[in-house]
Amino acid sequence: MHSAGTLVKGGTIGSMSTQPPSTDDDQALEADVFARNCESRPVLQNVASRWGVLALVALREGPYRFSALRRRVDGVSERMLSQTLQTLERDGMVHREVLEAIPPRVEYTLTELGAQVAERLESLIVVLETNMDTVREAQASYHRSATPRTQADR
Repeated sequence: MHSAGTLVKGGTIGSMSTQPPSTDDDQALEADVFARNCESRPVLQNVASRWGVLALVALREGPYRFSALRRRVDGVSERMLSQTLQTLERDGMVHREVLEAIPPRVEYTLTELGAQVAERLESLIVVLETNMDTVREAQASYHRSATPRTQADR
């Protein structure tokens, strides 16, 4: 299990690489989500967004047409789901296929990469859902606390 971060060339996380420093030729191969200009940051943001997580995990169940996916991801607007799916398609997580039918149909499925990401997201969801009692207790304790939070605490 890796700590937070992204795999880099050599199979390590972020700047914890045991490999020698990279050359200019290797720069495109490296990713460190903690680095300000890392290309993986916006992808992580897209995948971990409110609707990105739910769309990816829903697509683990199988192919979905847009309207069915919108019903599955309760609360998402048509516009937000459309934007989310376009972004996930651009990032290589989702495949959009136009099926020849009258009227034309569009189905969304996960790519191999999308399936890997969605599996991990679903594991996170399971951890959260099975520990909601603990979360609620922590929230209640936090709100009962008489100690006001200062700006330095945040």
